[in-house]
Formats: sequence, C-alpha cells, structure tokens
Amino acid sequence: MFKNSSKILFYLILMLGTMVTISSNSWLSAWMGLEINLLSFIPLMNDNNNLMSTEASLKYFLTQALASSILLFAIILSMLKFNIIYELNNKIMYANMIIFSALLLKSGAAPFHFWFPTVMEGLTWINSLTLMTWQKIAPLMLISYFNFKILFSITIILSVIIGSIGGLNQTSLRKIMTFSSINHLGWMLSSMMYNESLWLFYFLMYSFLSMTIIYFLNTFKLYHINQLFNVFFSSKTMKFSIFFNFLSLGGLPPFMGFLPKWMVIQTLTYNNQFILLFIMVMMTLITLYYYLRMSYAAFLLNYFENNWMLHMYTNNFNSLMYLSFSFISTFSLLTISLIYFIF
Repeated sequence: MFKNSSKILFYLILMLGTMVTISSNSWLSAWMGLEINLLSFIPLMNDNNNLMSTEASLKYFLTQALASSILLFAIILSMLKFNIIYELNNKIMYANMIIFSALLLKSGAAPFHFWFPTVMEGLTWINSLTLMTWQKIAPLMLISYFNFKILFSITIILSVIIGSIGGLNQTSLRKIMTFSSINHLGWMLSSMMYNESLWLFYFLMYSFLSMTIIYFLNTFKLYHINQLFNVFFSSKTMKFSIFFNFLSLGGLPPFMGFLPKWMVIQTLTYNNQFILLFIMVMMTLITLYYYLRMSYAAFLLNYFENNWMLHMYTNNFNSLMYLSFSFISTFSLLTISLIYFIF
C-alpha cells in the first residue's frame, strides 16, 4: 500500500480533510474539509487489478459531489438569517434538515445508502476499510451537532432494517461488510441521540473489529463466502478465530462486539426508548443470522474438507498479527469481566 509515494500524500491529505472538518467552527470550513477529504480519496480508489474500480470511483465522486452541493446550498440558506430581518424560523429549520440529509448521504446511512454497496464492490480491502471507518468520522461528527429526534429515529429504524435484510442474500464478503456497516451506523446514530462519548466508543470498537476481519481477508485475498471454506483447514485456530471475529462484529455475547451494543441498550433503556430498542435488537438478530450461516459449516465437526487446500502458504508475521488482534476482539470482554469479579 505504501510503496507508492503519491498514495502516502493522498492518505495524509485525506486525514487533513477530516481534521479540518471536525475542528472547524463554521459550516463553510466544515464543507471545505469534506471536499478536501473527497478529492484525496478518489485517486486512492483506482486499482488496475479491479475492473470495477473506475466505475466505483465515478459513482462515489458523483454521489459525494451531489451531497456537497446540497450541503453548500443549505448552508447558504441557513446563513440568510443573519442578513434578513423578518422571520425565517421555518426556513432555518428546513435548511438544517437539508444539511442533516446531505450528511446522511455522505455517511451512507439509510435511506441514502443506494451508492454504498456498489461502490464497495469495486474497492480493494484497504480502501473498503477506509470507506467504512475513516470516511464516516467527519459526517458523523457534523450529524452529532443536530438534535432532530424524529429524523434520527426514522434514520435509525431504516438503517437497521436495510442493514440486516440487505445482507441476507449476499455472497460477496464486501457487500456483507457494507450492509453490516449500515446496520452499525443505525446503532451509532441511536447512541448519538443521548450520549456524545458513547457513539465515539462504539465507532472505535466497530473500527477495530472491522480492521481485524479485513486484515485477515486482505492477507489471503478472500472476496466471496465460498472462498472462506477453502482456507485454513490445516490450522483450526485460524479457522475458528476468523468466524469468532464475524460473530463478535455481529454483537454476539460474550465477544467484545457485544460491549458497545450493551452500553447502547442500557442508554436507550434509561431514556425509555423501548420501541426503538426492540426494532434495533430484532434487526440485529437477523444480521447475526447471516454471520452464523457463514460460521455454521466451519464449526461442524463432520464438515467436508478439501485435501488439496490443507497446506496453504501462510506468512508467520501476518498470522501472529491477526491472532493477536483476534484474541483482543474475541476474549477481551471475558478477560476484563473475570479480572473485575476477582479483584
């Protein structure tokens, strides 16, 4: 990834754009940061080995440019309140709603998620990880400034429903990770309604779990479900660890992925959001189903294994790194709980 010096430059500008947005004190400078971030990510998306990368980068550019133009229009509209004397309260509220919708489009939350799965399909795993984690920081930080309870609730419900049902009939691992990301985005928005630090914690946990899974998938160049069943049958540890990580990302106790969801459930319970919580938990169980469907065959003791795939070449350093991340994401919650109860 870092053999090309131009890529290092674009990654630095990408980070700079996000930093400009989250540290800005006006909407105009926030918009500028988003534009810097967008224009530095486009060159990173092109990949000669993937025929769909050009299509993906064009789709991403057009969608994000549309969101940016809507955002700029709404910012100018909301700024009119400083220049015009008569009442503009309704117009200001509508302008804020337009800004909110444009930011949802930028982050890929439902119902503005239409671009997300097709763009992800044309990216490498490293770019997919960037799009699912880093590229969401700036829009989510700006969304957290708003307090539209009804709009938040509608977006959360749509995100968890689309994120769970959309992944059911997928065979591509990139699309499964995409719909999982949309589902997790619903949980992040729900935590954002009541607690500023909770969504940041959830985001960090989600980023770590995604990084662990994508590190494995990128190392062994896996892109479809059927490829998962042909690797690592010589190493049962690696086989179980990858599927444990998928279950952790789905939020199954007692893995670490359950901890942020547990905290969000507790927060929503304190705020009497029982209907919203019920919908979120039910839809997340569907998400967990398609992770279990992948893991089920691998966990069976009498599962058929291909002999010619037993001795696959593995790099010891990559395996060690992956197992270290995997141990944290799988057993850290159990370890912390045991230490807490003992001492």
